[in-house]
Amino acid sequence: MENNEKTTLRQAIHFAKVPVIISLFLSPTRYTLELIGLPENVIFIIGLLWLTLGFAIYLGIKTFNKKMPYRILLLSLAIFSPISRVPVAILWWVDTKWEIGTHYGLYYDNFGEALLNHVIYGSLVQLIPAFILGSITIALMRYRKQSQKINL
Repeated sequence: MENNEKTTLRQAIHFAKVPVIISLFLSPTRYTLELIGLPENVIFIIGLLWLTLGFAIYLGIKTFNKKMPYRILLLSLAIFSPISRVPVAILWWVDTKWEIGTHYGLYYDNFGEALLNHVIYGSLVQLIPAFILGSITIALMRYRKQSQKINL
């Protein structure tokens, strides 16, 4: 691997660390709130997609002036997304094993199916809109910087 690729990967890992840690607490928190009895429309805002979209905007702002910002964005999201989805698959297992009855236990017949859908498909559901939003943020930040140079 070339030095630039190593640097890009290191930057992506660096940016993904905190959102990964947050995501590992987010799904269990939402699960607990659902068990307590809060309605879905109240806890909807506590979700991985919202975290991912916020992370994408943050990455766009932090990386727009770096070398290869789109690659850093994509790699960071590719690291973050599947890891963030693992607790969801585990919560599916817990919910179905003990027949708790939250929304986590719906839809799938076995753990392999849940893992595939939550981790692979769920990652794509997060990654695609986040990459688009992060890319727009990078483009806007670059445009803003260029506009400021012209006005000076």
